[in-house]
Amino acid sequence: MTKKLWFQVGIGILIALLIIKYVIEIHWIFNPIVIIIKTIFVPVLLSGVLFYISEPLQRWLEKKGLPRWASISAIVLALAGLVTGLLFIIGNPIADQVNRLVENAPTIGDKIMDVKDFILENKDNLPPQVENFIDSVTNSIQDIVVVGSKSIVNFVSGTVSTIFTLILVPFFYIFMLKDHEKFAPNIYKLFTGERRTWVKKTLEDINEVLKNYVQGQVLVSLILAAMIFIGYLIIGLEYSLLLAIFAFFMNMIPFIGPWISLAPAILVAFIQDPVLVIWVCVITLVAQQLESNLITPNIMGKTLDIHPLTVITIVLAAGNIGGFVAIIIGIPTYAVLKVIVKNIYEERKKIKETATKTV
Repeated sequence: MTKKLWFQVGIGILIALLIIKYVIEIHWIFNPIVIIIKTIFVPVLLSGVLFYISEPLQRWLEKKGLPRWASISAIVLALAGLVTGLLFIIGNPIADQVNRLVENAPTIGDKIMDVKDFILENKDNLPPQVENFIDSVTNSIQDIVVVGSKSIVNFVSGTVSTIFTLILVPFFYIFMLKDHEKFAPNIYKLFTGERRTWVKKTLEDINEVLKNYVQGQVLVSLILAAMIFIGYLIIGLEYSLLLAIFAFFMNMIPFIGPWISLAPAILVAFIQDPVLVIWVCVITLVAQQLESNLITPNIMGKTLDIHPLTVITIVLAAGNIGGFVAIIIGIPTYAVLKVIVKNIYEERKKIKETATKTV
């Protein structure tokens, strides 16, 4: 019985649960490690995204004969030039739209409160389900106001954390460009024989999945944000650039992200001119159809091969577990685990086939 797969898996789960239980009970021992991981996690994540975006350029430059230090220097200079150029091109429009948004914030708030008061006055005429939803939204708004009283402290601490992150990102990024080829060998050299071959293949598959996901998702998000920006400009929607930039970052979240980016656009459209709400929905629908049926299949293909229902489940679960950052890394984490499980299954299948042939 001890050789049965279900028995070994069960024992493994029990041992894992016991380890988690005792780690929780003596968590104070691991607090320094947790603090270190939290400190470097976001810089490493951002550096990894930048690395996978620029990795094709580095590979191309080195194929042309440039040494590693020259390719890194060229990429860093190109990235700095790109950021500087973007600041020159869109810096002033962004600043103007932010200033207008700040200036119009009281007016926007008054209009939102007027709509809320109108709905609350007439909510008795609405179905019970809609009434409960309105009460829930009202309570959420009150919670936001309470949380807003602590915004100054949060803003200061968030600013310090952001500055620290921005300082660390270039260091991690440059070291990834310099030594990324040494990471996998330093791991699989710890093994021998068939196990080394399996670890090497698994690490290569993980790297390929992460690379395809990051590069594809960034490109898809950029194209989708550009389409939304052009559409908002055509209908004359205010703060179109800010809304498009917000859409770019939200589109990093598969399936759910684009609909999150729709909410502020609808709010701005409703305040500016209620008729624009229809056009915003049409633009978003057209962009989503083009993205899901034309752009994503041609750019990403079947990189992850994950069912849409699985994606939605992962995103919702990750959001409840770890917030926004967990939502961002939920899908690639699942893809990595899927690669590992798939390789384990294939290895066990190969071992069984070999044993059957031997017998």
